[in-house]
Amino acid sequence: MILTADSTVAHATARRKTHNGWHTTFIGKNRNTLKEGEAAPPDHGLYPMAFLVEKEAGAVVHPHFHQADQYQVVVRGSGRLGVHDIASVAVHYTDAYSAYGPIVAAEEGVAWFTLRNAWDPGARYMPEHRRQLREARAKFQHREATCGPLPPLSERELAALTSSSGGAVIAETPDGLGTWRYTVPANGSVTGPEPSTGGGQFWLVSAGSAAVTGGALLPPQSVVFLASEDAAATMLAGPGGADLICMQFPKRVRGQ
Repeated sequence: MILTADSTVAHATARRKTHNGWHTTFIGKNRNTLKEGEAAPPDHGLYPMAFLVEKEAGAVVHPHFHQADQYQVVVRGSGRLGVHDIASVAVHYTDAYSAYGPIVAAEEGVAWFTLRNAWDPGARYMPEHRRQLREARAKFQHREATCGPLPPLSERELAALTSSSGGAVIAETPDGLGTWRYTVPANGSVTGPEPSTGGGQFWLVSAGSAAVTGGALLPPQSVVFLASEDAAATMLAGPGGADLICMQFPKRVRGQ
């Protein structure tokens, strides 16, 4: 299962105004896009979700948790997530039932991708759901992992690249959680980690453009998803090079 979402297409077709910003669906459905009466996807199987949240200056998202493992990737603006200052490109991972926040947008606002490999019905806010969080500790550890900001390379920096390079920015754990950054010169390529070691991968085009082998070139802020049974992705950079982030989920038995 290889899924791609072109940011230009997503913004043109799926961007919706919210009370304090914008929401754009890239892959899968979420609580904001389910139609009235439509059944939610099952919560015990693989279900990739990717959407972009854009918040206006001063917006606050209060502390909460989700039932699914989750990456949040800041791609524009700045602010604060819990005790961490955030700016582009900052990567924040949380295990299911790991509370985090608040998220506070700075003066220029802040935008981030939410990436999941399983269905999630929405945020469960604290302290109202504290009891549920405590009960979940029997099955789920609290885990957060962060890196960045990793500012995207400029056009000049991309043009100066002569070879592909990359490495872990969140070290891979025994259960497969890990994040890697790759920089690729014009028309070059790079092959990422084997998806079989984890529970699925999202790739983000941070700068430049890139394509999965056999696919179309994707512009900045486009995303790609690979399931654990897929072969390792070979990403081909466009004529201006590419700056890429690969984020891998840990392996889990679905429904647990």
